[in-house]
Amino acid sequence: MTQEFDLAALLADGVRGRSGAWNFVRGFASHWARPLAGDDGWPEADLAAAEERLGVWLPIALREAYLLFGRRRDLTSNHDVLLGPAELYVDQAGEALVFRHENQGAASWGILLNSLQDDDPAVLCRADLADKSAERWEGWLEHLSLCFVEIVLSESLHAEEDLCDFLDAPDVDSLKENFVRLPFPLYPLGDEENASRWFLGHGTLLRDDAGAALLARGRTPEDLDRTRDLIPGDWLNDY
Repeated sequence: MTQEFDLAALLADGVRGRSGAWNFVRGFASHWARPLAGDDGWPEADLAAAEERLGVWLPIALREAYLLFGRRRDLTSNHDVLLGPAELYVDQAGEALVFRHENQGAASWGILLNSLQDDDPAVLCRADLADKSAERWEGWLEHLSLCFVEIVLSESLHAEEDLCDFLDAPDVDSLKENFVRLPFPLYPLGDEENASRWFLGHGTLLRDDAGAALLARGRTPEDLDRTRDLIPGDWLNDY
């Protein structure tokens, strides 16, 4: 059984619900990073303190993710930042609980306060705009557990430089011919024209951002080199 098949099968199960999502994170960590350990999550006391400070209950999916791997920055915060329990906050408009920031402050991810009672609520994203009156919470992914799967996948694209690379305006035909589309839904929600898609093959994980950019992560530097050969272009880290 190939690693590509294993990852795709785990991912297909992972998009169906919380249990599958956490199994995927465990498997991905074991094969693409390092296995999860008992101290990789936040203690229950930290989550309880956050709830008391905020005056809200954290959704079950958020609690489960934080308890399982919330302190593993290599899985959650290589590029964008997963906030710790003490850093969680409600946005100024009082609309959403914010749990993640874009690395330069260009966007935030949150959960609407009126959906916090849901076990696995939808996640929304809000861009930081010069015109604050134009800012809106807009759909990102249908479930929080699915968002955490996306976080782990995306943050893996920003690991060691010899394993990761970036390509502007990639040859999408070469991508589709040589790599298999993974069973992850299009996102952001409601914006299919600008949606991201995931691919796998030749020991490399890739995210295609609507044909505008391609990010790649190889299991080994040699895997990444093969991918560069299959998708020609001016790769950022190909010296």
